[in-house]
Amino acid sequence: MLLKYFESAPRHVLALVSVGCVAMLAFGLYLQHAVGLEPCPMCIVQRYALALVAIVAGITAFTNKKGLLITGSALTVLLAGFGAFVAARQSWLQWYPPEEASCGRDFYGMIETFPLQRVIPLIFKGSGDCTKIDWTFLGLSIANWSFLCFVTIGLIGLLLVARLARKR
Repeated sequence: MLLKYFESAPRHVLALVSVGCVAMLAFGLYLQHAVGLEPCPMCIVQRYALALVAIVAGITAFTNKKGLLITGSALTVLLAGFGAFVAARQSWLQWYPPEEASCGRDFYGMIETFPLQRVIPLIFKGSGDCTKIDWTFLGLSIANWSFLCFVTIGLIGLLLVARLARKR
């Protein structure tokens, strides 16, 4: 039943992915501004990945052309894979913290110079420690949940690509 929905309504699925990403970004902002959790550089990179997935999935949801749906879904998979990689690395650092607390300050410097940093400073500014676990839900940290969300988005994208390519 669910697989048929992926085949018959890929635009709805992509729209839901986009809305889900926006909801996760909103929750991150809530944790930052209402709860007072300071995002680390790796959290910020994951926010970039979420924002890009939301944009790509949202734009792709507006097309009816199968080629564009496949391309947009594939790009969503790549972006989700990048986000999952960063979240997995942060989870690893949280489980096995290094002697010296470092999560890529040089990388953070590169993020600071990215133009989007000037456009949306409230979303992408932070200086927390990547190895610190400030919040958990059901025993999993934010990085763990982020990893699971990115993997889910990636699997949804792969399923869309496979279904759309097979339907051609």
